[in-house]
Amino acid sequence: MIDQEYTRHPFYGSRRMTHYLRRQGYQINRKRVQRLMLKLGLAGINANPKTSEPHPDHKVFPYLLRGLHVCRPNQVWSTDITYCRLPRGFIYLVAVIDWYSRKVLAWRLSNTMDSGFCVSCLQEVFSKYGTPEIFNTDQGAQFTSDAFISAIREYPDIRISMDGRGRALDNVFVERLWRSLKDEDLYLKGYTSGAELHQGLMKYFEFYNTERPHQSMGYQIPDEVYAMATGGGARIVDKFVEVGQRQSAA
Repeated sequence: MIDQEYTRHPFYGSRRMTHYLRRQGYQINRKRVQRLMLKLGLAGINANPKTSEPHPDHKVFPYLLRGLHVCRPNQVWSTDITYCRLPRGFIYLVAVIDWYSRKVLAWRLSNTMDSGFCVSCLQEVFSKYGTPEIFNTDQGAQFTSDAFISAIREYPDIRISMDGRGRALDNVFVERLWRSLKDEDLYLKGYTSGAELHQGLMKYFEFYNTERPHQSMGYQIPDEVYAMATGGGARIVDKFVEVGQRQSAA
């Protein structure tokens, strides 16, 4: 319940969380809530357990998105890491999203927090979609690592942007993606293994990109918005036909 409520309201600290649980009928004190939140790695605003820990020797770049009008695909991409609960621990998930269309461009899972799976995700997205004008991350050690920064700097036209410390809403569209994923899939499905989780995420992200209407975009669909704005309208029509045929067959 703490994890679910924190996903909806990541600004809740132990005091508000204790009050929330008591209103749900649980006789619980703040000390126990603090212990449970510490076990999950949750604290007000910081939405994931140790997924944004900075490295003291890594370079931090300025935040470039404040006041920026995002008006086209591939103008701004963002990435972030969240955790997926399993019965025996966490699996970490990284994804890259296009700010204009909300399309999830690539994602990867890992049972460790090293930078390797983030770099792999980055290389995949560049090979599939080219490069953005601005690439935004938080200040986590994975994204400030030499390996990750070097992978971006292979493309000198990309400008690197990083969220301010403790400012989860600087990367608001990825935070909304995590909230939707957890509320609409992870909490409902209760995956029990990494393989099961991977298969479930494949289905969810296909649904998210090709079928799920987004209220903030006038109920348009990410794949449709991205494809039409990049001249790929014909390809996206074919994709919708393919999805419709699979649904009919089912």
